[in-house]
Amino acid sequence: MKILVVDDEIDIQELFLQKFRKEIRNGEITFSFATSGEDALDYLHKHESEAVLILSDINMPGMSGIELLREIREKKAKPKPIVMMITAYGDDETRNRAVSLGADDFLNKPLDFGDLKERLFKR
Repeated sequence: MKILVVDDEIDIQELFLQKFRKEIRNGEITFSFATSGEDALDYLHKHESEAVLILSDINMPGMSGIELLREIREKKAKPKPIVMMITAYGDDETRNRAVSLGADDFLNKPLDFGDLKERLFKR
């Protein structure tokens, strides 16, 4: 499974690589990382058919995760990637907006990596 993680926090990359060390070593998952919505779109443009799942923070400087979600869903790429939104805020307005734009799932910060692994591997 190819996953693109989009988060402006630089240390998130090291955390994902550490928490998924076994799955990466076994070839079950590969990760790519983007530190902004703009970087994610650039990555997706260059590697259109690679990412099957996108984990995106909602609150980022510049392009927010909501704006990134809108761009991904308006894009005509097939197959459409699964998009899971990550947020430190559980407000209904943000969640409803993301759902209306096609978010597939939500995760709260701080991430529960056990829960994330369950969600990823039941798909």
